[in-house]
Amino acid sequence: MPRNSRIQGLRDHTPDERLDLVAEGAGIAAEALAALRPDAGLSIAQADHLVENVVGVIAVPVGVATNFTIDGEDRLVPMATEEPSVVAAASNAARIARVHGGFRTSSSGDVMIAQIQILDAVDPHAARLRVLEARDELLALANELDPILVSFGGGARDIDVRILPTRVGTQVIVHLHVDVRDAMGANAVNTMAEAIAPRIAEIAGSRTLLRILTNKADQRITRARAVFDADLLGGAQVVADIVAASAFAEADPYRAATHNKGIMNGITAVVLATGNDTRAVEAGCHSHAARSGRYSALSQFEQDADGNLVGTIEVPLAVGLVGGATKAHPTAQAGVTLLGVETARELAAVIASVGLAQNLAACRALAAEGIQRGHMTLHARTIAASAGATVDEIGAVAARIVADRRIRVEYAREVLDELRATSA
Repeated sequence: MPRNSRIQGLRDHTPDERLDLVAEGAGIAAEALAALRPDAGLSIAQADHLVENVVGVIAVPVGVATNFTIDGEDRLVPMATEEPSVVAAASNAARIARVHGGFRTSSSGDVMIAQIQILDAVDPHAARLRVLEARDELLALANELDPILVSFGGGARDIDVRILPTRVGTQVIVHLHVDVRDAMGANAVNTMAEAIAPRIAEIAGSRTLLRILTNKADQRITRARAVFDADLLGGAQVVADIVAASAFAEADPYRAATHNKGIMNGITAVVLATGNDTRAVEAGCHSHAARSGRYSALSQFEQDADGNLVGTIEVPLAVGLVGGATKAHPTAQAGVTLLGVETARELAAVIASVGLAQNLAACRALAAEGIQRGHMTLHARTIAASAGATVDEIGAVAARIVADRRIRVEYAREVLDELRATSA
């Protein structure tokens, strides 16, 4: 049964009804998503096996972004976030891109890098060459450690060596390149680095210190692009203004930090919903933003020959479908099932596309109407809940504080008191 991500009016249903609708759109049984319900999600017993000193769990809302077409496939995308407007904004941007075929992606591969630090080498340049001469031996030694990864077509692929001047002297840094396939890869590359470090120390005639992966995953780049319809965006002036805003972010690190935060609103939400390592992905993306030596935007927007807006993004995404919380966390498993992805590359393609969509939505709001209008309208519901409104009262309180343009907790309490006095 083909997936359909175009579910109109999803927000008008109850959470239980939405779950049934997205299951139908994803072409799966609703029971497969049962773990998304709080009473069926991560238990204390399961949490106790994930981290230390467990005393409880924290719930983060999981919304579903609609309208995404990615490489010709419709995807309903789980997004775990506490920030209002993120899911709605991504869904709307995907709707605008859908007219021109949605998002197209490509990838540089699934290679992660482990670093082995060599200290106190008497002849660092000669030590570098000795290590490179032993490349085949070292790769074979590394691959002996993970025959299962090798059987799936992965494994250690290459070695390079850098001479690194530091404030405590010259160091020699070995990079072990490992194709980790559908894993995030940390365990595999760290194990291999530990295994070959003694032999590297022997070859270098020195000692090794750190032996660990780098989260600067620049050999695992995912690219996404989309055409956003000019008319649906609001016309030629909005397109021109988004291009100007994009150029601002490319040129100025102060603007780039907030521009990229908007991208990460989308990326981190999907990474978290699928049980992947948010900190690793965020570190990788921000280091990539500074790869030129100056922090800059991770995305670009430009106008095409037809007057539409073209968005592009390139980000390192070290994510996986095997191992870690992705397999151990029932809610993460439900998120992956909902997505319908079968490889880490497909997951990364979704994540990059959502990051671009989220970024477009933020830039459009800034260029067309100001960020506060839409964001604060949705945020008003959170404010109403913080003021003590019940589920049945939130809508009325939120509508009033938005209408009065006083979206603050203290005013929401006043409105709530009035509402309750009137209905008493």
